[in-house]
Amino acid sequence: MNILLLEDDFKLSSEICIFLKTNGYNCKAVYDGLLFFKEIKLEQYDLYILDINVPSLNGLEVCKTIRQTENKIPILMLTAYSDVDDKVQALEYGADDYLVKPFHTNELLARIKALLRRSTTPQIVNEIIYTIDDLEIRANEMKVSRAGKEILLTPKEYKLLELLAMAKGRVISKQTISEKVWDIHFETSTNTIEVFISLLRSKIDKGFDTPLIHTRPGYGYYLKEVK
Repeated sequence: MNILLLEDDFKLSSEICIFLKTNGYNCKAVYDGLLFFKEIKLEQYDLYILDINVPSLNGLEVCKTIRQTENKIPILMLTAYSDVDDKVQALEYGADDYLVKPFHTNELLARIKALLRRSTTPQIVNEIIYTIDDLEIRANEMKVSRAGKEILLTPKEYKLLELLAMAKGRVISKQTISEKVWDIHFETSTNTIEVFISLLRSKIDKGFDTPLIHTRPGYGYYLKEVK
């Protein structure tokens, strides 16, 4: 697996690359956003790790630009910023996960494994379509539409929506979402899930008379037409 790291702290980027290489990954580092885009034209990568505060184009702009044309390669934001607004913006731009410095390398490795495992899961051959009111989810194509209008979701948004759809109206706990969508247990997952639910609602329910994504306080979330 090839990983491209955008990080302008040369000591940290070197440590990360060495650590990942010892764990079986090919890792290359660049220190600014413009070099990042030059590099991805030369080589194919399976995962991107982006720091926010880098020269030329920052990590958020790099993430946003990537998602305008590519929606399958996982993106992990790696930054010193712990402010909620920065986290929300990163997720809105299409990041799949977010890790705040300082961090343990084992947690970084766990996040990477989870993202790559999700991105390489084979597609089911038989066509699967979930329909909730006027919402349609085509699982094989990973396409979502409501009232005939296509809705563009990031990979993590889609995974969360599909998980809710598969439950057929049952409540899914935050712990289950963390395990099924992220594949790992981590303390920040609760806040991350809340952010993703908010993002999903803005795309799935906003502008429609019937909300489909619901919260059961103290239990979790469910996807259902409630009349």
